[in-house]
Amino acid sequence: MATAQNLVNKFGKMTGWNNVVINLLGRDVVGILSLEYDDESEDDNAYGQGDMPIGFGTGNYKAKVAIELYVEEVNAIQKVLPPGSRIQDIAPFDILVEYVYQGIKYKDRVRNCRFKGRGIAVKQGDKTIANKPPMNLSHIDWNIV
Repeated sequence: MATAQNLVNKFGKMTGWNNVVINLLGRDVVGILSLEYDDESEDDNAYGQGDMPIGFGTGNYKAKVAIELYVEEVNAIQKVLPPGSRIQDIAPFDILVEYVYQGIKYKDRVRNCRFKGRGIAVKQGDKTIANKPPMNLSHIDWNIV
C-alpha cells in the first residue's frame, strides 16, 4: 500500500506553464495566455448476438486546438499581413510546442493550423484584452524528435 511519504516527489519537479515554449508563425509567442490541443479517433463497439460487444470499428480522426492570445499579439500577427488582409488569409501553419521534464525535451507539432476568425471582447474592469480566435488544424504529431 502506498503511503503519502512514498507519493511525495514521485515525479520530482513538475512541468508547468513556465517550462513551455510555443512557436507560432516562426517566432516564440510571449503574448499568450493558454494553449489547448488534443486528438481522438472514433472507436465504437460492434454488437451481435447477446449484450456484449463482439468486436469494434474505427472511424475518423479528429484534432482540436485552442489558443488564447493578448490583443497585442494578434495585432503583431496582423501587422505583417498586407493591408486589408485578415488573419484568416494566413496560409496553414504549424504550432511547435516544447517543454522540458527532468532534463528531457518534449516537442509536439500541431499541424496545418488555420485561423477561422478574429474578434475582441472587453468589459468594464478588464485590465487586458485577450481573445481565443477559432481555429482548424489537420493533425497533431506527438513527441517529435
